[in-house]
Amino acid sequence: MPEAAVHSELPPIPSKRYFTIGEVSELCGVKPHVLRYWEQEFTQLRPVKRRGNRRYYQRHDVLMVRQIRSLLYEQGFTIGGARQRLGNVTQQRTSEDTERLIKQTRIELEEILKLLDV
Repeated sequence: MPEAAVHSELPPIPSKRYFTIGEVSELCGVKPHVLRYWEQEFTQLRPVKRRGNRRYYQRHDVLMVRQIRSLLYEQGFTIGGARQRLGNVTQQRTSEDTERLIKQTRIELEEILKLLDV
């Protein structure tokens, strides 16, 4: 999914470490109560909670909110369909990451064997 095309009307995400729920609301074009609801519906969306249960979103959370928004508002998915779509993408990424890690580990082990043979 080309990120620039999907999020062209949304403002750029500033280079900050944490964002408040109000900031994320403005950056993603959804109201704060919608963000709180989506936290209950999508396990991938888990902002850090600090004193007084205040939510602090990180950049990856903001990107996730934008992806959820796109699935629901622009692509017409239901909550269940969007949840399933995000789950499939997450599983695929995890599988690819695991495969890449195994390949890298194998290469490193072969290099260690070469060093030990000398």
